[in-house]
Parts: sequence; structure tokens; C-alpha cells
Amino acid sequence: MVVFETDRLVVRDWADPDGDRVFDIYRRWEVSRWLGAEPRVMTDRGAATKAIMRWNERSREAPYGVWAVEERATGTIAGTVLLAPLPDPTDGTAGRGEVEVGWHFHPDAWGRGLATESARGAIEHGFRAGVGQIYAVVRPDNVASLAVCGRLGMRPIGRTSRWYGAELEAFLI
Repeated sequence: MVVFETDRLVVRDWADPDGDRVFDIYRRWEVSRWLGAEPRVMTDRGAATKAIMRWNERSREAPYGVWAVEERATGTIAGTVLLAPLPDPTDGTAGRGEVEVGWHFHPDAWGRGLATESARGAIEHGFRAGVGQIYAVVRPDNVASLAVCGRLGMRPIGRTSRWYGAELEAFLI
């Protein structure tokens, strides 16, 4: 199902045939090094299938989701964009209504503004659904994602270890 579209992108639910691309994205250290409290790469294709199932389940809770970002011109999956509740800092469950936008892209999609374009669409999707404010949390040395936050017009609110068990730069829009 298509969630939203931008000039160059179709943002949609994941499909089973996307598994090879999911594995190709998340098996790469240059992508996975920025994710989670203890970053690790995806080690087998079966993990991609499980991820797709988990993400599509999460996407049933509108307006939230973890979606495929497909380039309209080529049909290539460039990466992932998400709009999701931030976890409760004490137990990792859905938190206090705080929502994050995030993005993970294949290196062949870097440097073309696709993360910014898809994240802007996800933010607009959230605002249309009544979400009042949206956070982004980024590892302090992830220069590319810090720049995306700036291009999105997000306001830096400082460094925190409140979410994901890691010290992160937090932004708000």
C-alpha cells in the first residue's frame, strides 16, 4: 500500500520481493553502524524477511510505520523511512507519545536528497494525522544525518541518552 508520494519517491509498505534489497542495505556496516544501542549488520537473507514482517505489522498502527522508499523513475528501493513512537527509556516499550522520524538508505542512494525528501514527507504525514511534534535522534558523529535534520528545519535540543541506550543528538520539529 502506498503511504505517501513526493516528487521523486513512492513511500509504501514493504513487499516480500523487497527482501533482497533490505538485506543488501542492512548487511552493510556503513549503514548499520548508526542503528541501535549495539549496532550490528544483518547476517542472512532470512533476517530481511523477518524484518519486513515486523515492519509491516508496525505499519498497521496509523500514522506510524517503517516504509520502503522507492524511486519513482527506476522502481529501485533507495532505503527506509520511519515514523514511530520513541521507546520508553525504562523498558523499551512505546513511550510517552513522543514520535520520531528516521531514515536508513543504501549507499548508492546517498547524496541525492532522498533522505531529506522522504523524511519531509513522513513528517508531513504525521502532522496531517495530528502528531504535534516529531523528534529525530542521531549519533553525534553521523554527519550526513545531522545535515538532514538541518535541511528539514529541525531544531537541535541537545545531546541525550534517553532513548535507545546510546548518546544521541536530539532534534525537534
